[in-house]
Amino acid sequence: MDERVAVIGAILEDPTRSQSQFNRIVAEYHDLVRGRMGLPLKDKCMSVISITVVGTMDQINTMTGRLGNLEGVTVKTAISR
Repeated sequence: MDERVAVIGAILEDPTRSQSQFNRIVAEYHDLVRGRMGLPLKDKCMSVISITVVGTMDQINTMTGRLGNLEGVTVKTAISR
């Protein structure tokens, strides 16, 4: 299958509720993850996370879908052609 590069952007509102589950899902896809940057915005009670991944469309979509199904988590993905 054709591998693509993608950037997954996530906003965690009230990260104390979802951060543990979020990190667990990302760890399950450690073989896809090439880089990760997290920015805690404590004054806004949220975190912004950017994850660069390389994988098939199915892998990227599955990971993104699982992250986006978490309560209080908004996810958007940009995928290479």
